[in-house]
Amino acid sequence: MAEASFKDIPELFEVDLGESLTARTEALSTFRELGPPDLCHVVKSTGRSGQRDLGSYHYISGVDASSSASLAAYINSLTYAIEDNSAWFSKGSSWKVKNGCYCCFNAFSRVDIRVDVKIPGGVNAYAIDLRGERHEATQELWQETYVSALLRSILYSDDPNYWLDAYRKLDPITSPDSEIRFLQAAEALFMKGWQVGSDPEIQVATVVSNHLTAGIMKYFGDSGRYQPAANLFEKIATREPEVASLLARSYIGMNEEVKAVQIMTSSIRQTPSSYTLLHAQCDLLRSKGKNDWAVKLARQAVNCAPSEFVTWEKLTECWIDLGEFESALLTLNSCPMFTFNGRDVHRNLTPARVHLPFARPIGEILPERAKTEDDEADPALLRLPAPGLRGTWARAYALLTRLVSQIGWDELLKTRSCVFVMEEEYRMQKAHGDISAVANGAGKAIHEDGTVRDSMISSDSARDQGIDDDNASTRGMVSPHSPRKSGSLDVSPGAFANGSTVSIASSITKVGLGLDPNGGASLTATIPTIRISTESDRDFDEDGNTADASLKGKDVNGEAPKATTNGFDNSRDVSEFGLEKPAQAAAGTEEGGLGDDKDKESLHESPSTSTQTQSGSESFSFSNKRLCERWLDNLFMVLYEDLRVWTIFRAEVAHFKTQHVAYRKTGLEWEILGDLGMRLHHKEEAKEAYQRCLDTPRYSQKPWAKLMDMYAEEGDIQRCIQTAIRVAAYQWADYTEMTYPTQIARAFFKLGQLHGHAKISYTLMSMGLPDSILKIMDSYLQYGKTFKVEGYDF
Repeated sequence: MAEASFKDIPELFEVDLGESLTARTEALSTFRELGPPDLCHVVKSTGRSGQRDLGSYHYISGVDASSSASLAAYINSLTYAIEDNSAWFSKGSSWKVKNGCYCCFNAFSRVDIRVDVKIPGGVNAYAIDLRGERHEATQELWQETYVSALLRSILYSDDPNYWLDAYRKLDPITSPDSEIRFLQAAEALFMKGWQVGSDPEIQVATVVSNHLTAGIMKYFGDSGRYQPAANLFEKIATREPEVASLLARSYIGMNEEVKAVQIMTSSIRQTPSSYTLLHAQCDLLRSKGKNDWAVKLARQAVNCAPSEFVTWEKLTECWIDLGEFESALLTLNSCPMFTFNGRDVHRNLTPARVHLPFARPIGEILPERAKTEDDEADPALLRLPAPGLRGTWARAYALLTRLVSQIGWDELLKTRSCVFVMEEEYRMQKAHGDISAVANGAGKAIHEDGTVRDSMISSDSARDQGIDDDNASTRGMVSPHSPRKSGSLDVSPGAFANGSTVSIASSITKVGLGLDPNGGASLTATIPTIRISTESDRDFDEDGNTADASLKGKDVNGEAPKATTNGFDNSRDVSEFGLEKPAQAAAGTEEGGLGDDKDKESLHESPSTSTQTQSGSESFSFSNKRLCERWLDNLFMVLYEDLRVWTIFRAEVAHFKTQHVAYRKTGLEWEILGDLGMRLHHKEEAKEAYQRCLDTPRYSQKPWAKLMDMYAEEGDIQRCIQTAIRVAAYQWADYTEMTYPTQIARAFFKLGQLHGHAKISYTLMSMGLPDSILKIMDSYLQYGKTFKVEGYDF
């Protein structure tokens, strides 16, 4: 059936004709935000009786979805793309496109716009709602669909975590006229932007924080052309003052800081509770080194939006800038964590056949896609949980790695033990009977902010009387022991990804592990767990003994572990390198850490009085320490795993260098180590790991893309272009036939600001590239010339 395939377009052939359309209709109700990429379904026929028609489909973004005519034109273009392998003497009938259906999701009205095209014949456009019912496609729906399609094309363009088979990406905006049309449509729909959702780190989508504003800022920000965005926000700010934060950021991007300050000054009087405006001011002050001023604004932003993760995150960053690491850790502990919702995707169907053609000359420089030994890696590297973090979990972990990069692991552990109740301390205190009254439900209750208040009345009566009693914090200190052995840790990257709080098997709390505060059933069975470290690879019975001695020395599947040669096995002791395993903290609440806002106010009031360092001789008191949230305690263990592997890796590199012996790893291992170095802020070592990865014949775009970004930051034209050529080859091999917005365009425009586009163009010509490859690389500079990106004229 090769003659039934398209020449240069990817396809997935259906088992049952029309099954992709049926699956999309059934999945419409699951699309939460922007929706998945467009679906193009075609039916091919030979026209001969008795010959079965074939159905195939592919995903696509970048097609103009402003009218039924433009979508029908795309399907019509496919009629010229079928391979024609018939010879002049062949008697067989060739395959033709009989009809097609183009599906494009409208994220504003939550309907699927579809265009049926019959060849030859007519065009029929209609809308399918979430219940599968048909409606007329009005002009208003078409405008919303047009903007939805553009936002998907912009935001999905270079997302490394969003990947689909047979996904074709075209340029969404190809001329200044189409850009003006996009701005006009965005202006008309701006006040409805919150309907399309927002990034996973934003709890509540607003008129300022949503996918529409993110798409506008990404499109114009990646090329440094903030003027059109500023013009748009100027118009909207007259009727929506909160948009001033976006307007100010645009002017700062244009190096018009005085104008930005004037706008922020006047706007803050109108909307003093806008956290986005406070953050814009905060970022400007941080860029000027005024960190003490910035922290005041960050505190105010937390007061304005205490339930948003980004406000606590910004305050944590400001404390780190100021060197107030204890306050930073306390603030991080108070971050509300949200369920991670990934991008909308189609339901995967098993295709009858997959057709992924790639015959372009640029693909000749790529290695074979066949799996080799360079695609294998040590299990300890593959099991690192940090790469599985998503959303707020990943952002919180980034703050933790920034902390450890500035003060070191030992100092971080000291800071942690200074501000949080450690499990050993709790046990020691309980052994002395100092909190027996609390354990019996009487006397004093120690709250998360360190205060001690009477807790004689019940929680229900306290709520009835309007008295705040932070049960979430105190409950973890008065509950019975967990039967699970202390020190075992359940850490699940999946749990971080889907937002479920990971359960630490703490001996402190029973309610915190999932018991209903009113005596309901345990919910811990719903928490997904994956274990790391040797201790947590075992199951313990109620007495804390190994559940099955026969499994000793085997993995969780009961199989003997594979022999390793690189020393990353979990049993390896890294204490010889000065890396201490963190002790377990007394657990806080199971929820994301919100608790009572009043209890959190103290976390951004006074850095000097929030905690006190305890010496060994001083008597311990709970009144000057807080409870560590479970998710943060888990992130410490995730960080420990990263640091443990990294410490062993660097020690081995140093050892092999002294022995003058080559240090060998597979391509995948070098890539993982490069990612690990980037996470831990060891940029030079990460760059070296990525460069070593390039020496292996592994098919992977990531090391080339990472190095391209590094060279662009350094202003290294020659190396940046060399890596960009490989990245372009990988992208075209994956049917990313777009110029902007892409990672390559962003790197080129960054170089252009330093050296000018002419120097980049001359460097490309001096490389003696084949015309086909030179044309692809020059297309990024042509975009800069067309849209007048900074550096295009020198």
